[in-house]
This record gives sequence, structure tokens and C-alpha cells, in this order.
Amino acid sequence: MKYVDLFSGCGGLSLGIERAGGKLVLAVEKSDMAARTFRHNLIGDSSDSRRWRAYVASDEADQISSRLLVKELSVLLENDAAMRDLRDQELDLVVGGPPCQGFSLAGRRNPADVRNKLPWQYLEFVGGTNPRAVVIENVVGMDRSFAAGEDSSFIQLQQALAETGQGYVVQGVHVNAVHYGAPQNRPRLMILALRADLATARGISSSDVTWRSTFLDRVAENEVPKLAPLPTVLSSEVSTVADAVADLASVGEAIAVDASYGPYVRELSAAFRRRQTMGVVPNHVYRRHAERTVQRFRFYQYLSRSGLDQRLLSHAARLPDAESRILLKDRLSLAPLPAISPDGSVLAASLDALVDLAVSLSTKKHSQKVLPWRQPARTVVTLPDDYVHPLEPRIFTVREMARFQGFPDDFEFLGKETTGSDRRRFEVPQYSQVGNAVSPWLALAVGRRMNAILSR
Repeated sequence: MKYVDLFSGCGGLSLGIERAGGKLVLAVEKSDMAARTFRHNLIGDSSDSRRWRAYVASDEADQISSRLLVKELSVLLENDAAMRDLRDQELDLVVGGPPCQGFSLAGRRNPADVRNKLPWQYLEFVGGTNPRAVVIENVVGMDRSFAAGEDSSFIQLQQALAETGQGYVVQGVHVNAVHYGAPQNRPRLMILALRADLATARGISSSDVTWRSTFLDRVAENEVPKLAPLPTVLSSEVSTVADAVADLASVGEAIAVDASYGPYVRELSAAFRRRQTMGVVPNHVYRRHAERTVQRFRFYQYLSRSGLDQRLLSHAARLPDAESRILLKDRLSLAPLPAISPDGSVLAASLDALVDLAVSLSTKKHSQKVLPWRQPARTVVTLPDDYVHPLEPRIFTVREMARFQGFPDDFEFLGKETTGSDRRRFEVPQYSQVGNAVSPWLALAVGRRMNAILSR
């Protein structure tokens, strides 16, 4: 199954497609940070920064022949020779996640909006290479309409793809990675398409309704559209935060309580591992936090274990001092004393001391929350600051976030771990690479579905 990955990022989609039988012909990614991680894990060693810089500076034709073009897609589209060669290779599959929130058929909306240009470029590539099948992945917000009476970008993009090239039979789906093996609730929209001539020959049609995934025991296989990925997880077998990262925690309680973490980690390795790790798990580096931040994390953990709203500190911060103390004393009176965090630190021995501590830690930031130990993680995002570890007073490491996504431990992320807010417009550090990626678990299910259809 020969495939091209456009807007490839660090390689989550390609990792799953490859494991489903895909053979990479070319990946295109403009971020040199994300592209370096892609090449390192899916093509060849890119750990040497000098050699990587030389690769990025190398000739366009050399990069294409090496299967990774570190340029914008428009550069490839303007290369007539490369486009002819790709068409002549009779690609089986084109996959990718172009930003589509600004997409519109009506006048192409704002021509200056790069979010509008990129999906049109994706469609231009499809029309120019005539692949047998197409996969487009994007965020859930894409299914909201811009104006009353107007179809959403998601619907309009399906209409445009159906009319691209020789025409495609198109199926829209709303899928969640937790239904495919990830210990993470990660809803995403996907468009899956089969070239019209092949769809006719195989008797495959699509539904006008967006299909929504669920757990395997809650859906009959004949209810799943032919182009949609079949769920793989039973509702009783959902992997949790503990399953994913208990073995990486240094707090003894994690290992003592969660000796059952092994199955998920072993399954992850069996599904996606490419090479043996050399003892040290890569990308598992704790972030440094100020002492006040560490104490705040401990307080959040204490609130979580006590069944109290973790936004209590932010609620209190928005009130005058006297009202704030009344609120804190009222809510904290329901919590056990002495107040002890999961790492054994004593936060306060009395209610008055606990209120004083809460006042000193108050903040208007309301988005930081402890991830429940016995549930799947929330959607992994590019900024890790809002996700507090349930046992240790810290945020999660890149490796832990990668485990939630479905990356095996031998998949090494390269480049900076994180970057400043002013540089996020053009830099894609490790945390962003993980947060932007398609879950390999979902990609694997999509790849298997497409491979089964194309091999008939």
C-alpha cells in the first residue's frame, strides 16, 4: 500500500499506516523540528544536528528522493517533474491533516487565510496524483458552520473532495482514539474516501450522515460504514492514565497499587515498536517547577482526592479577601485533615492552616487539573501546563504524553522540549509534536480498513 503523508508532523499518522502495511513514498512537512522527528523514526537516524541541518538545506530533488520534503506543500505542487513521477507511481493512499477551519467553497472565503489555502493545496495534490484512496484528519471544531444556513467546513470539504480528479466516494466520521486503544479521550473528524471507479467495482457507498465511533461491544459491524475504521476496544477494557504511565512514576504508591500497568505498555510496544530501547526511556525528563507551583500542584491533588472542585483556588482569587476566606473555609471543611498530598507531603494540619495555604496559592488560572488515575486522559494538547500528574507534583513529561497518544518508547522526539509563546507561531517543539499528532492507535485502525479495501 504505497502512500504519501502531507502535513505529516512528527509521524503519528504514518506510524499507524506503516504498521497496517503502508510503504512510505513521500512525506511533506514544513516544520524542520517535526520533520526531524519524522525522519529519525520512520526513515533514518537524524540525531546528529549538523547532518540534519545539512539535510534541511539540501536540494529539493534530493529530499524528495529521500522520502521527506521539508518544505511547504506548494513547493511540491510547483515541481512538475515530481508530481508527474508521483502520479506515475499510482499511489494507493494519500493521508494528512491540513488545517481546514477556514475552508469554504463559496469564493474560497478569504484568499489570504492560510487555513483556506492549505486544504485547496491538498485537493490539488489529490487531483494531480489520482490516488486510489484519501484520508483527511482534523479537529472537531471543523464541523461548525460559519453562518446560519451555510454548511460547515467539514461538509464543504467532503463535497470538494467528491468532485476532485476522477471523483471520490466520501465518508465523514467523528472518531475518538479511546475507541481504538489509546488511554485518552481524543475526538477527531476524519474524511475517508475511495476513488469512484474502485468504489463502484467493490460495491462501496457512503452515508450522508457523519458516523460516530463508539466501543466495539456497542456497535454492530454492519452498522459501521464500509470506509470507516472499525473500533477495536470493548467498553470494559479501556486503558487509563495508570495503565499508560504508572511504571514511569517515582512515587512508590504508583508501582505498589498499579502492578497491572504492564499489559498496555506491552501492547503498545508490540503494535508499534521499531527498535530496542537502550535502557533509558527517551523524552522522560521532568520539567522544573518553582516551589510555589509544586505546592499548588500538591493542593490540586489533595482537592482531587477529596472530591472537591479543583477550580477552588481560581474561584477564591476572584473574590475580595474576606469573601475568599469564607468560601475557602466552607469548601475545605469537607476535606479530610491533616491535608496530605499523594507524595506524602503534609500541606496543613488544621482547617485554618489549610485556608491560609489556599490563600497563598490562589491564582486566576482555572484550567490546571489533575488527570484522574483510573480514567483515560483528556485530549493531549500542545501545551502541557494544564495537565497535573495525579501522584507527583509536576506536569507530565513528553514521554508520558506520547504514551497517551500511542507512541512506543522507542519513538524518540527530537528538538526543543518546549518554546516561548512568541515562538510558537513557527516552532514545533517536542510537546507540540506530540499534541499535534494523530494517535497511532487510530491511524492503525484507519490503515487496516483502507488496506483491506484496497487489497480486494
